[in-house]
Amino acid sequence: MPDSPAPTPRPQTLGVITHGSLNGGLEMKLDASTGVESVIAGTFVVIKGEQYAFFSMITDVEIEAANEQILINPPGATDDLLRDVLRGTGTYATVAIKPMLMLPNDTALDLTEEEPQSVKTIPAHFAPVALATEDDVARVFGHEANAGGDTYFHIGQPIGMDDIPVCIHLPKFVERSNAVFGKTGTGKTFLTRLLLAGTLQTDRAVNLIFDMHSEYGFGDRAEGDETFVKGLRALFPHKVSIFTLDPETTRERGQQADHEVHLHADQIEPSDILPLRDTLNLNATAAESAHLLRNRYNTDWLRTLLSARGEDFEAMAEETGAHQGSLEALQRKLAPFEQYDFFRTDPSPANYDVLDALLENLDDGTSVVLEFGRYDDLRVYLLVANAITRRIRTAYEEKTNVYRRTKQEADKPRPLMITIEEAHKFLAPGIAHETPFGKIAREMRKFFVSLLVVDQRPSAIDEEVLSQIGTKLVAKLSDEKDMGAALVGTSDASSLRQVLASLDAKQQALVLGHAVPMPIVVKSRTYGTDFYEALRLHRQQYLTGGANGAGGAAPDPDAEMQDLF
Repeated sequence: MPDSPAPTPRPQTLGVITHGSLNGGLEMKLDASTGVESVIAGTFVVIKGEQYAFFSMITDVEIEAANEQILINPPGATDDLLRDVLRGTGTYATVAIKPMLMLPNDTALDLTEEEPQSVKTIPAHFAPVALATEDDVARVFGHEANAGGDTYFHIGQPIGMDDIPVCIHLPKFVERSNAVFGKTGTGKTFLTRLLLAGTLQTDRAVNLIFDMHSEYGFGDRAEGDETFVKGLRALFPHKVSIFTLDPETTRERGQQADHEVHLHADQIEPSDILPLRDTLNLNATAAESAHLLRNRYNTDWLRTLLSARGEDFEAMAEETGAHQGSLEALQRKLAPFEQYDFFRTDPSPANYDVLDALLENLDDGTSVVLEFGRYDDLRVYLLVANAITRRIRTAYEEKTNVYRRTKQEADKPRPLMITIEEAHKFLAPGIAHETPFGKIAREMRKFFVSLLVVDQRPSAIDEEVLSQIGTKLVAKLSDEKDMGAALVGTSDASSLRQVLASLDAKQQALVLGHAVPMPIVVKSRTYGTDFYEALRLHRQQYLTGGANGAGGAAPDPDAEMQDLF
């Protein structure tokens, strides 16, 4: 493994601290030699106190004047000399800074080897402030070369600090549910691919990805141009298996899926259709009717409903206690699923089916991308994802109970991360407590299952679920409610909200939560040729270094590297 980056000299100071408090944050007077337009919200800076270095974030910038008369009679458009005379004395800029962590330092500001700690004090007046260095970033966020090569993963660079990697802590990342938020067009899919690649290359988790638009498996067109980027199957051919609802479309693209998925009516429960209430315009009575049918006809409830004709509804109403009109309405709403080739009303195989194959792949450490092909209808996505995830949740609860009973490492389940898009449809208030995804977000951490939530409308997600999300990567959001929801459970959300509002529309995200020691704005890595090569080199170093990932035997370097890329 390569050594960590060599120490780098600290940049010239940006200014000095003049005001502030522990709760409200600090204020820096910007040095006259530093242009105010070069100071960007979200920038990572370090304050040199007498005893501590304070790792901090710029949250706001303001221009001031020492005398209001200057503003009443400002210099003329061509009076550059007077403008220069006034700069830094008569006129100046102040910068709001929020300390996030602190660390003991010596008089030269050479940092010690101690771990950063939470901020419990503030620096004195006139403490100098400078841009963070590569050493500072590595000290706080780690480095891919550290801890065996399977602990930290490079996701981007701090704002204004090109080529300096910011890493997330992968063991912490996979142990809780996480989220990628951002409005349409901000690159959520590319950011999600980066995160999934990190868990795959280090074997920290096995993944199940519900790929609504066929973007994660075999590859997809890059946003904004006609180039194509590699999918996870191309990057990790031994580690990713493709399941599809639409094998015909897969073949038309010149590709071959590993498994064709068929969903049988007897594999669907009433709770699986709850997220479809808005999409199908189901009222509460229709949803209740589904439960009454399930109580009467057991797993045959949906087939019985779909096959009903004429007077059958009257008999069903008498047998179940449901309203006849509600039963007829429920059938009309669910009948379109019979038109899909993947949907079957005949009984599911008694001993083994494709869902068993999916579970076997996950058990073996092979991640699964489930492609929907031409069935990229939200109704299909919601139903299929719910039905499959409910079964997986049950399986992992059983596996965990076995592990708790035997206490044998061989019985310990592999950490599983389930990626879902349009997450607010599964996790909306009123249904989140009844869907398998809601239960996973709230309590499946102890059963080794977590979510990677990808969504453009965090305000539509249940607040209890939002509060359980460990790490968030928040790209540009326009709606005030969405920005507020993305920061639920975050300390000093008001300052971070200003930072969030200042993000560029592309390739920038505020990263905060469990897997990073402090919030930071990053320019995300570009998902392309350079990333593929960096991934290959890091994987090669990881394998040949004898590192072992999240369980099981160490990977075979020769077998894997022959097929990698």
